[in-house]
Amino acid sequence: MSDLSYLKASNPDRFESRGDRPTMKAVVTTGNGGYDKLDYRDVPIPVPGPGEVLLRVLAAGVNNTEINTRLGWYSSSVEGGTEQLSDAAGDSEVEDGGWNETTPFPLIQGTDCCGEVVAAGDGVAQPEIGRRVLVRACMRLNGFDSLDNLWMASDFDGAFAQYVKVPANEVFEVDCDWTDVELATIPCAYGTAENMLHRAGVNAGDRVLVTGASGGVGSAVVQLAKRRGARVIAVAGANKVEQVRGLGADQVVPRDSDLIKALGESSVDVVIDNVAGEQFGPLLKLMARGGRYASSGAIAGPITTLDMRDFYLKDLTLIGCTAWDEPVFSNLIGYIENGEIRPLVAKVFDLKDIAAAQEEFLKKTHVGNFVLVPPQ
Repeated sequence: MSDLSYLKASNPDRFESRGDRPTMKAVVTTGNGGYDKLDYRDVPIPVPGPGEVLLRVLAAGVNNTEINTRLGWYSSSVEGGTEQLSDAAGDSEVEDGGWNETTPFPLIQGTDCCGEVVAAGDGVAQPEIGRRVLVRACMRLNGFDSLDNLWMASDFDGAFAQYVKVPANEVFEVDCDWTDVELATIPCAYGTAENMLHRAGVNAGDRVLVTGASGGVGSAVVQLAKRRGARVIAVAGANKVEQVRGLGADQVVPRDSDLIKALGESSVDVVIDNVAGEQFGPLLKLMARGGRYASSGAIAGPITTLDMRDFYLKDLTLIGCTAWDEPVFSNLIGYIENGEIRPLVAKVFDLKDIAAAQEEFLKKTHVGNFVLVPPQ
């Protein structure tokens, strides 16, 4: 496919054109810094190459990752939690502030994508044009025997736009009655949650402690762990206890509690923790002998204290989770189609209002996920 001129003829109201190249609305993150780095503007619609498909973005979820990348939080120079990193961050580029290496600014972010296939490059037979799909944002370029990974919206342009191009083998058709907005809550949060549970080998009967249980990933972990038959103990803000219990948690402990006093040492088999910070040490004391700890984040602070005696005397396993394993995303599609999980939409914003969405997101008063909808 060499051009997208047919899109202009078939969808004249969806985008404008500059000369012979049709354009779309997108949020371009121009560099490290505050909300002023989010530029809502016209950009060329991407052209799918061999093995790629072009998707019309129906809805796109909002995640910590996009905010952290814009602020350069992944840099080794940052020692505080995500809430401590001001959105008035300096405008200098942070070379190691991205998910993998240097963020390729200017960049269209947007890790969560529910889209419709509208065009395909050479060599692509599936999925068919018109299919509604979800994008697996974590891509294992060297196969699943290698942990090398590439992320949509951190390493290349993502879904905060009217259109996005992705490898055809990274899109998954989904047959369900969920809305586009509901589906957009799934990819990053639920993929990350399922990956941690998969890596930790969570099974029926396991006692699983989930920190940050009201957030996008945490609320997904609660549902997915219960689906596996685990006993779920959730940690959440005191004002969110009932909502988290409604997700299926067997026990909810207010976030500011003394967890060791509330639960007792050696009381859980698995900890799924994206909070870290000062509570990391006590979490290890909560774990029974042979326990497994899995993490894919550190919103309360990446620098922690580890008592090596808790680690080796209790035969614990600590599991870092970034690259998604092969079964994870297809598992999620099956759970959706079988009605085994449900979406948690906290609020919906127009794409152009991304700054307002991220500002409210950072207040952490919601349960579940925020979603952006581009012009249709």
